[in-house]
Amino acid sequence: MQNSTPFFLFLLSLLIFSTSAQPAGISTACKSTLYPKFCHSLLSSFRLSPPDSAAYAAFSVHQCINHATALTRFLRRRHPMLVTAGEISALDDCAHLADLTVDYLRAAAAELRASDDDRPATGRVEALLSAVVTNQQTCLDGLAGAGSEIVDAFSNASELYSVSLGLVRPALGVGRRRNVAAAAFEWARSPSFVATKVLESSEREGRMVEEMEWWEKLGVKVRGVVRVSGDGGFNFTTIGEAIAHAPNKTNIEDGYFVIYAKEGYYEENVVVGKHKKNIMLVGDGINRTVIVGNRSVADGWTTYKSATFAVYGERFLAIDVTFRNIAGSAKHQAVALRNNADLSAFYRCSFEGYQDTLYTHSLRQFYRDCDIYGTVDFVFGNAAAILQNCNLYARRPLPNQKNIFTAQGRTDPNQSTGISIHNCTIQAAEGLNSTLSFLGRPWKLYSRTVFMQSYIGDLIDPAGWLAWDGTEGLDTVYYGEFENYGGGANTSMRVQWPGYSVMNASQAVNFTVYNFTMGDTWLNYTNIPFSQGLL
Repeated sequence: MQNSTPFFLFLLSLLIFSTSAQPAGISTACKSTLYPKFCHSLLSSFRLSPPDSAAYAAFSVHQCINHATALTRFLRRRHPMLVTAGEISALDDCAHLADLTVDYLRAAAAELRASDDDRPATGRVEALLSAVVTNQQTCLDGLAGAGSEIVDAFSNASELYSVSLGLVRPALGVGRRRNVAAAAFEWARSPSFVATKVLESSEREGRMVEEMEWWEKLGVKVRGVVRVSGDGGFNFTTIGEAIAHAPNKTNIEDGYFVIYAKEGYYEENVVVGKHKKNIMLVGDGINRTVIVGNRSVADGWTTYKSATFAVYGERFLAIDVTFRNIAGSAKHQAVALRNNADLSAFYRCSFEGYQDTLYTHSLRQFYRDCDIYGTVDFVFGNAAAILQNCNLYARRPLPNQKNIFTAQGRTDPNQSTGISIHNCTIQAAEGLNSTLSFLGRPWKLYSRTVFMQSYIGDLIDPAGWLAWDGTEGLDTVYYGEFENYGGGANTSMRVQWPGYSVMNASQAVNFTVYNFTMGDTWLNYTNIPFSQGLL
């Protein structure tokens, strides 16, 4: 490998801050961050007066924008010191993620400038900055997986983004949720048009699916409809072509762009780009409209790039579609769907794979009446993700492997992320036999996952949860169970970790649609059914 000193110097130069005398209030502000020493160094260059939490927060986001913008430019260049295919692929992921990070930071800065203690705006800023931290960690994970020597050069960026998140949260008053415990027990949405009318197969193949008036009668605003069939005769033969045709940067007020994919087997790797917002993908049902890929880590892809279907566009909605990765258990990490899309929802879909099936990467996500199949860590990532009324099936893994349903990746206690599994079914797929199975394990230090009011089958080991590496993270994770039932739901022999608890109702309500993702402010646009609170 050639001398990489210029690479290190560039990255470190982005993060050199003055150490001059600090204004009053810095110590107090930095207490809310994970890296107070780094925070002191950052805020020491702050010169405006009077300093307060809001000013510190805005300043930190501005510094993050400067860093991320410069890093993006640098990563777009070709660097001859990167000699392995793994390094090149991992750095390509880093460049892509850094580009997203710039977008997220600019959006967060705009929200901060306009902030008037509005609940949805607060939730958006919190989600965006949490995703910034997640993007950086994904970059580091990819570089580490490639055995790259340049991982350490990126670590300061992680601290910068974390500090900014820690400064912004108290400035926004995050954590002071409305007192909705009583209401959350009662509120539940009744099934609406999607559940009852929209997607009866007998109606989809007629002209009605193309007529916007038909959609509007059902209560959904549509700006356009196209149809896909691999057999020809429709607008497009691939789903990727239909997505490329969709308009860019639309607003939800203008309606969804609907892509109807007729029953068929679509062998393609699909990416819904960041500008492809407000797309509704409609299939003919689970195992009828099937999108298939076979990328895997074993075949040279990064976990991030292995996805059969990847989503970035905000407010993406999928209904009655199967997303499948057929690489097989022997190929290890092989993602069926990776979701980076804020305010995205999946209804009556299935996700099929083995290790790392459903990658809930970042931002706010909702899954309703879905089926998820896998083996090791098969629901994983660091979004604020709620799975409601879903079926999770453990398949037969490789010999000597254990099945783990979840591996949540929260790296910072200030991140608003976690996996909430609510009113779901946890059970064995056909042919599992006696494989040891666990609810989850801590992929990262502050991993957060809860199972609430769900059926847990007797395939789950009485301990319930599995350590990742010795005792690391067992006192910093948040793992909770609430009012579950079934043969595997008995908590009397559960792990005795400081981070595990059997939750009470006031704790559980924090992980509902209303509180955890503020879903009541955006799921109404989807018209799919959801429960806002506990059952």
